[in-house]
Amino acid sequence: AQAREIAQKHLDAIRAAPDPKAAMAGLAKTESDCSSAHKGGDLGMFKKGAMQKVFEDATWALAVGGLSELVETDSGVHVILRTA
Repeated sequence: AQAREIAQKHLDAIRAAPDPKAAMAGLAKTESDCSSAHKGGDLGMFKKGAMQKVFEDATWALAVGGLSELVETDSGVHVILRTA
């Protein structure tokens, strides 16, 4: 529950930022424990079947530039900003 509360605060900050992409990258670098943190959370291009299904489904449901609600997977709680 604590991880979800923290992630929600980050999501709210990203939504409120004048540049959500920059806000997402900054938070990913300082707050994420994912291996993509050093790249501002950028996972790069990936094909279907490469990620956990819940994560993929949330990603593919977004329009380019879209920001997800919180997404919970076996790896944790995520915020997804689709860039391509």
